[in-house]
Amino acid sequence: MINAGTLALAALGLPFGSFVLLAVIPPLRRAGRAAGALSIAATGGSLLASLILWRGLPGQPVELQWSWLPAESGPMASVGVLVDPLAAKMLVLVALVSFLVQLYSLGYLEQETAPALGRYFAYHSLFAFSMIGLVLASNFLQMFIFWELVGLCSYLLIGFWYDKPEAARAAVKAFWVTKAGDLGFIIGIVLLWGQAGTFNFIELFAMASGKTLPAAGLGLIMFLIYLGAVGKSAQFPLHVWLPDAMEGPTPVSALIHAATMVAAGVYLVSRVYPLFLLTPDVLALIAWVGAFTALLAATLGLVQADIKRVLAYSTVSQLGYMMAALGAGAAAAGFFHLLTHGLFKALLFLGAGAVIHAVGTNDIWQMGRLGRAMPQTAIVFLVGTLALAGIWPLAGFFSKDAVLAGVWEGGLTVPFLMLAVTVFLTAFYMFRVVFVVFFGSGHAEGHPHDAPLVMTVPLWILAILTVGAGIRLAVGGDEGAHSPGWVPWLSSALAVAGIAGAWLTYQRGTVSADALVRAFRPLYFAAVKKFWLDDLYGAIYRGVFLGVSWGVGWVDRYLVDGVVNLASAWTLRWGDRLRQIQTGRAQDYLYGVALGLLLVIVWSYWR
Repeated sequence: MINAGTLALAALGLPFGSFVLLAVIPPLRRAGRAAGALSIAATGGSLLASLILWRGLPGQPVELQWSWLPAESGPMASVGVLVDPLAAKMLVLVALVSFLVQLYSLGYLEQETAPALGRYFAYHSLFAFSMIGLVLASNFLQMFIFWELVGLCSYLLIGFWYDKPEAARAAVKAFWVTKAGDLGFIIGIVLLWGQAGTFNFIELFAMASGKTLPAAGLGLIMFLIYLGAVGKSAQFPLHVWLPDAMEGPTPVSALIHAATMVAAGVYLVSRVYPLFLLTPDVLALIAWVGAFTALLAATLGLVQADIKRVLAYSTVSQLGYMMAALGAGAAAAGFFHLLTHGLFKALLFLGAGAVIHAVGTNDIWQMGRLGRAMPQTAIVFLVGTLALAGIWPLAGFFSKDAVLAGVWEGGLTVPFLMLAVTVFLTAFYMFRVVFVVFFGSGHAEGHPHDAPLVMTVPLWILAILTVGAGIRLAVGGDEGAHSPGWVPWLSSALAVAGIAGAWLTYQRGTVSADALVRAFRPLYFAAVKKFWLDDLYGAIYRGVFLGVSWGVGWVDRYLVDGVVNLASAWTLRWGDRLRQIQTGRAQDYLYGVALGLLLVIVWSYWR
């Protein structure tokens, strides 16, 4: 029987092999669909290895290590893989969503030229390798390397249509905002190595459980590591990059910004949770920031007209849920919601992509009555929306209730109330999209129809998994079994109220949307302006960074270059003068030698 380590290496190596082949063989990369077939086959093999690994995982964690950075007292760092139930579940999610998104992309990007399509799948293979490497990393240093590779792939895929200025700007914005958090991450792991003398997770966890990890400065260290998660998982105030990242192709949004990359921050906190348990103040901060992020993003989702931006703010909000659970001490609930959310949010993004593919616009107000024209898309999108709203018996119901129960039992009343309000807002703005797009009175241009088979099959697989996981949990699951009995009822009531509010407003017209805007005008205006956070960052960029860069440029231009230019000008001037004594006549040189000899004699005499 193949052991767990071999399966993990196979899951990691197959996408890497695909990327190498596409990178070094230009004819293969330029073949377009052939490049896609290679990438899909490699990711499919990775998914198969991940499933076998998950089903046959032994009771104890499996770790393979090889020395990397040598030192006198032993290797300072190693490379390898660490497989435990946490990594195995995350590995299946990453491989599954990557495989389905790549398959879907063959239909969605059918109009792309062959070289562009080959480049797209090369990026996808590199991303799958990087994300799987992050999941299987056995130490902080290795995780950070894959962490940065994931950020690079995000930049490349968001800016895939680099000839569009909006896409190019969004890619740069995502890169630099996440790098702000990554700066804290790298400082934190270096400080932790200085304290503990190791990057290895198992060794660090053993020190934490044995209370031998030095406590001095540990709170600051874990806060800095948490900053990396703030950037990747789009937590306030570094959430501003994610909505703009929707400028990339919709399959990219489903892969990176719904199920995998943005969940890396949540995975990081879950992965090193034994270390965070030693710093309760940092956990409390994580919970409060997560709950605030969830409420803030839900408020912003209410006013969006771009279907992908609605889903983007929904993703930020749900990431806040996960972080709030982790901060409240309910790590299992937070990670459970990560897994279920990865399924139905990928479904929603791909469903939105099918709509955009059919009508040629992202604006929900230019859509309408698509339920009859696109019945399959309408059904699967409704399944994903119900799961996101937390309606029984879908998977989102159980994971969201587990989060709410964990936050309540953690004694965080105010964060719990913020998350409860978010339940209502989530159901409202998501069913706003459903009623306007699929059942509204508007009319989309052209003759929209369901997507081709290569796109609808991934949609149905994700929908079936969302329903099946929920039924499995309803029949025999124990998640949330120990939570207060009133939590599911409260959550369901708030979700139903949100759905009813959206139905009365956008379907029946009983409540006027304009009247709601007038009633909440200050809040509506602030939400449309994104609470001026983007403006604030723009002002900081222009006033601080551009100002500092202007000052540095002035010093470089007039001081550094000035000194160099002055020295060169002085050298040229004196060179011109000295050149004048070079006459080419032998007697002049003889006079010079005689004068020099005379000066040497005089100097020797006086000495």
